[in-house]
Amino acid sequence: MNERMDRAGPAPRRWRAMPWHAAVLVLVLVVTSGCSGRGPAREGGKYPWHTDIVATTFWVGEVFDPSAADGSQVYSTYDDDWQARYGGCDGVLTPACQTEPRTAANGYMPSSMTPMENPFYLDLPYDDINDPAAFAERAKVIPWANDPGYAGQATNGNFSYMKNRWVRIAIKDRVCYGQIQDAGPGQYHDSAYVFGSDDARPANKKFNGAGMDVSPAINGCLGFSDLNGQNDRVDWQFVDESEVPDGPWRTIVTTSQVNH
Repeated sequence: MNERMDRAGPAPRRWRAMPWHAAVLVLVLVVTSGCSGRGPAREGGKYPWHTDIVATTFWVGEVFDPSAADGSQVYSTYDDDWQARYGGCDGVLTPACQTEPRTAANGYMPSSMTPMENPFYLDLPYDDINDPAAFAERAKVIPWANDPGYAGQATNGNFSYMKNRWVRIAIKDRVCYGQIQDAGPGQYHDSAYVFGSDDARPANKKFNGAGMDVSPAINGCLGFSDLNGQNDRVDWQFVDESEVPDGPWRTIVTTSQVNH
């Protein structure tokens, strides 16, 4: 807790030597406590790390709330024909489109279809096309807005600075990569969290305060504990495409722009 303790505490005790066996115990506790975290400290890279972020799972073709404007993954915030462009349900039809476990044996691909776009996809709560606040400020807050290929697009409603951007995602010592293909969860112009350098918490309070949705392929690649839950936590950072190593996430790379 960060609350101040305003009441007076007990009188200070005089220091005295600690027995050797107690000192050893303290040393062991200190050393092991340093190993009890979620993984190695995240350092390096052009963009800041965002740590201990709840990540839920979504998939192309999922319909989790048909009454909500953002409750279907048949389309995305950037693509009105997302499911068709992707190649179909990114999972199994039972008859609804459901997720399924993914393994390295087939590169974390779905079992019943062959994707036409990258199955390693994700979203972040910043919709730089449809959200008026995000669209108005995007050229000022998005770090790569003035990079080659992006500069001069601020007023172009058919161009997204976010779609197809690469993200590095880690759980302990497992690291995978994916491309942004949607926006959410729950918020759509959370620039303080998405682009901030102070590891701000997501503004979203739904879904256990999730700050990211990841695809079934990323779920399997990172070894999530839940196939479709809201308890897994990740560290993540943006990366330029030149920093993305070879891996199953490069089998198919999505290049399509906004489709409305």
